[in-house]
Amino acid sequence: MRLPAGAGAAEIKVAAASDLTFAFKDVASQFEKQTGSKIELTYGSSGNFFAQIQNGAPFDLFFSADVGYPEKLEAAGLAEPGTIYEYASGKIVMWVPNASKLDLSRGLAAILDPGIRKIAIANPQHAPYGIAAVAAMRHAAVYDKIKSKLVLGENISQTAQFVQSGNADVGILALSLALAPAMKNAGRYVEIRATDYPPIIQAGVILKSSRNKELAAQFLKFLKEPGTVALMERYGFSVPKDVAVGHNESKVAAPR
Repeated sequence: MRLPAGAGAAEIKVAAASDLTFAFKDVASQFEKQTGSKIELTYGSSGNFFAQIQNGAPFDLFFSADVGYPEKLEAAGLAEPGTIYEYASGKIVMWVPNASKLDLSRGLAAILDPGIRKIAIANPQHAPYGIAAVAAMRHAAVYDKIKSKLVLGENISQTAQFVQSGNADVGILALSLALAPAMKNAGRYVEIRATDYPPIIQAGVILKSSRNKELAAQFLKFLKEPGTVALMERYGFSVPKDVAVGHNESKVAAPR
């Protein structure tokens, strides 16, 4: 039996895109301290979560790396109307381990280096960061030359693991992962120009199936607080300026 929000034992289950792995660990920890409530976080690719939610997966909130998935859930009647919140936009980087001799200053042209055997990206079939990676490589006119070297991560976290473990020589990753302590000290990166790939507009939504919509709404509101906005920005996310400046209360529930 679930207790109402504010009763201390309240809990919400959150499905979150893998690029949020480190940022949301900190965000959830602060929210739990502030409210006494519990957040159960599950990370994965946005497309896979979309399919799971369509099939009845029992999440309260879904934080996607692509606003399109929450919009589709709302259109299908699987999300609480008007609760879509575009909480951030993501960025991609090219990342290599410290031991790599690759000249990152050359940008994506560097992956044409004959010494590069494997290039890790997230699977573009269901991961928005994979779609962005392919778009950026096409823009740089390198995709057709290196596509046979691609190794696909199920999500952006697995993609990062491929490069960290040496199973790939270079990876196109989320900036939020490159800035996380474990990767920050293990390698180096260069940002890929945001104009070289479609915007990665990330959005959360309260699901119709949620048994604790009050606490879910409270967590969405918490994301707009200045301290939380600053934390997300430290992890490389661009936060909507209207949220960062005034965190206007009407934005979460505004009809789309």
